[in-house]
Amino acid sequence: MTPAPSAYHQRVAEEKRALIVQAATELFLELGYDRASLARVAADAGVSKATLFKQFPTKAALFDAIVIDSWARNEIADVPPAGDLAAGLTVLGRHYATLLRRPEMTDLFRIVIAELPRFPELARAHFSQGKLPYFESVRLYLVTEHEAGAADIADPELAATQFLGMISNYLLWPSLVLPDWTVTPDRTTAVVDEAVRTMVARYGRSTS
Repeated sequence: MTPAPSAYHQRVAEEKRALIVQAATELFLELGYDRASLARVAADAGVSKATLFKQFPTKAALFDAIVIDSWARNEIADVPPAGDLAAGLTVLGRHYATLLRRPEMTDLFRIVIAELPRFPELARAHFSQGKLPYFESVRLYLVTEHEAGAADIADPELAATQFLGMISNYLLWPSLVLPDWTVTPDRTTAVVDEAVRTMVARYGRSTS
């Protein structure tokens, strides 16, 4: 029976994994997904090819890791409890804004868009393993608010799309085409707060 890895070896493996993912992200941006070889990724990450292939046997597996890491970082431990639509949406909206403003997220979208004509599977992986699970958590939260009587939401899927769209349309999409696009922390807060107010005005139920 193979002994379980020690805490030290686990930490080393995690550190090497992070180096590999970072090197891959930078190379995919610089050279494109097709031209960036796994051997070059290993060299830039400062690890052996054997170490890289042990964790990521294919380039697709490595891209999946970039997607999952980008969307899962700083993941909310618990979905806000139902009963206060404004408070719950504020938590979800601020977390989403923080996620979108990270440079790694912008890099990920640029990779997907640049490679879409030749590698549509990258976009599918990005959607199914990144955006979709996050979107689903927001949709389920809206369902719980509807069932709790705090909101009147006949179409939670559409409502979740509206909420996330109000935030991403200001914080993310301009940054993909405008290199000098910057959003201050105060402006980010205002964007989220306005999205919350719009959702509450449209879907909230009066408690009086």
